[in-house]
Amino acid sequence: MSIKDLYSSGFVARNQGHFAAIVRVALSDGKIVEEEKLFLQRLAKKLNIGEVVYAEILENPTNYPINPPTTYNRRLERLFDLVRIVYVDLEIKEKQITMLERIGVGLGFAPANVEFIVQKALQLIKEGVLDVDTFSEEIKNMNR
Repeated sequence: MSIKDLYSSGFVARNQGHFAAIVRVALSDGKIVEEEKLFLQRLAKKLNIGEVVYAEILENPTNYPINPPTTYNRRLERLFDLVRIVYVDLEIKEKQITMLERIGVGLGFAPANVEFIVQKALQLIKEGVLDVDTFSEEIKNMNR
């Protein structure tokens, strides 16, 4: 197997794991509403996830590992995607927050800080922060 093949398969697996984590959050309230479905379809396309794998992930997202990102900026990007999917239906439930916190730990955020990071992330999305750069800067500077 060539280096290119190894890199490609690792990249694909990371994207699938990220997408599966987002599907888990979307399903945390027991259903995927139309807005979530549209977001998931757009995200799948962005992550180069084909229709067959898309259907498999929707069927059983726990078959795919989270694959934590290696940099803090990548963690924030993934958290941004996750929080946006939770906030789509505007009615955030405790179960969804708990799921976000669990996935946040899986992404590599410290367990002692993940609750605060998730709360700040939800607040930012609620306030209308729609770009990942502003979101990331706000999270990085939330204690100042």
